[in-house]
Amino acid sequence: MARAFLIVMDSVGCGGAPDAAEFGDAGADTLGHIVRACAAGLADKGRAGPLATPHLDRLGLRAAMALANGRPVDEAPVGLWGAATELSRGKDTPSGHWELAGVPVPWDWTYFPKATPAFPDDLVAQVCALAGTAGILGNCHASGVPIIAGLGAEHLRTGWPICYTSADSVFQIAAHEQAFGLDRLLALCAELAPSLHARKVGRVIARPFTGAVGAFERTPNRHDYAIAPPAPTLLDWVAGAGRMTHAVGKIGDIFSMQGVGALHKGRSDADLFDHLDRLVETAEDGALIFANFVEFDSLYGHRRDVAGYAQALEWFDTRVGALLPRLRPGDIALFTADHGNDPTWRGTEHTRERVPVLVAGAGAGRLGICGFVDVAASVAAHLRVPAQGPGRSFLR
Repeated sequence: MARAFLIVMDSVGCGGAPDAAEFGDAGADTLGHIVRACAAGLADKGRAGPLATPHLDRLGLRAAMALANGRPVDEAPVGLWGAATELSRGKDTPSGHWELAGVPVPWDWTYFPKATPAFPDDLVAQVCALAGTAGILGNCHASGVPIIAGLGAEHLRTGWPICYTSADSVFQIAAHEQAFGLDRLLALCAELAPSLHARKVGRVIARPFTGAVGAFERTPNRHDYAIAPPAPTLLDWVAGAGRMTHAVGKIGDIFSMQGVGALHKGRSDADLFDHLDRLVETAEDGALIFANFVEFDSLYGHRRDVAGYAQALEWFDTRVGALLPRLRPGDIALFTADHGNDPTWRGTEHTRERVPVLVAGAGAGRLGICGFVDVAASVAAHLRVPAQGPGRSFLR
């Protein structure tokens, strides 16, 4: 029985979103700008020369980039290829993943104002009561590494949690794993999450770190407490049909473990690809393997590291090249993304973009412009399970 590997390259957008201007992102193009930077010799730290992604290109990556932006396509890919447009009014992790899994977001997310303080007094009071502290630190929009570097010493002195947000609908709490306590941080976030979900804040994120002043480091013990999807997703459809579902990386967090049969996490994307390699050999007939590779976004997009992003894409492409020949007859591997995070763009946040859709194992051909929801419908059709969402399968 056929299996499906749905692999999300977190933030690997390809530009061309028709509503990008509404998000302040007209012209954003994660892949296109990385390709151009590499060709111009502007991304040679740790690597050199034009961006080398031959395996993804053979599936149709460069063709999808051209299609998304209305340019002529000169490639002749060996896979099915296209580009997908998002309906949900967001450019965040839950919106993108839920819609790829067949469920567009039916509400407007709550975002905190770009002001200091960013959080209302009643929310601050609730955090203090749950944490047992007299105050919080931060209370602003910030990027995680700089705010920990800037406020870590005061956090150690006062014991107050560092609370911050971003352009996404998130409430993040950073705390030292030893001085504050990892279990205490996770409990704080878990207890706080239901009230923030009621406000339509998408995620409460625990951001633990270790180390001393001047040498703080975030740890892999991050945990996302995400609002539950508003309807059954692809994971539920497959599980409801009696099939096995495997969640690799932060998929379990994003979907609040709904429909997840087995969870596979790791300290890095390399660990996650090791899980994927193992699952190619061991996953059950008829299974869905749903994976997220987050480091494109977390380590390189948000930090506006073009060379690092390019190097990560080349590493990923090499792993893909070794993976594809090991698929069983009848398997498909579908590569896509959830949003953009153009490392050449202003600011440090996600960018509204179309995303590539590349399918190995289902023949070759042009899919054209499709919807995020069509990804779920197509995977369901391949697995021969009933789809409950609005998408339409693009698989022949």
